[in-house]
Amino acid sequence: MNIEVAYALEKKQTLLSLEVDEGISLKQAIENSGILVLYPQIDLSKDKTGIFGKIVKLDAILRDKDRVEIYRPLIADPKQVRKERAAQGKKMRSSKKS
Repeated sequence: MNIEVAYALEKKQTLLSLEVDEGISLKQAIENSGILVLYPQIDLSKDKTGIFGKIVKLDAILRDKDRVEIYRPLIADPKQVRKERAAQGKKMRSSKKS
């Protein structure tokens, strides 16, 4: 079966296509792809993984045409960033009224 393994940095994305045997796990596919050699900073014990945007565990069994994704840790909490932007917007609106 055919799958893809994807990893994205801020300014560079890598998408590797490979043919694998049925019954392969997500972790085995990542290891077989060679992406861990290309990006030694990937740490499968810490970094989250998924298939087509849905987080799954390393022991998940893949299906034909799955896209395995390795996610980098977030730099900032998206909820906190939205709260800060909302607070800044309120502050700007109130200062314009003065």
